[in-house]
Amino acid sequence: MSKERARRRAERLAVLEKEKSARARKVARRSKIRTFRKKVTPRFGRDGRLYHRSRRQRLGIVVVTLLAVAAVWTFIPELALRVILTALIVLALPALVVVVLGRRSS
Repeated sequence: MSKERARRRAERLAVLEKEKSARARKVARRSKIRTFRKKVTPRFGRDGRLYHRSRRQRLGIVVVTLLAVAAVWTFIPELALRVILTALIVLALPALVVVVLGRRSS
């Protein structure tokens, strides 16, 4: 009888040890993933933006863009070319802003 109890106890301990090691692997994997995500995710400023521009800079970007679009629609007679140039201005605007104003973090 005592041999049978010892065998059962050994089986229980083996199962518990197996579950414990599986749980430890799971916890280690979660912590690895958490540290990787922490490294990869960008850090935001207080207001939730990655890069900050002053109100004056944002206003300048909008005004220059609107002036460029207005110039295109005023001086270009063909509608298709107007639409293409407007789309080009809108698509190239982020790259131009970064080149002209630089990319600075707070």
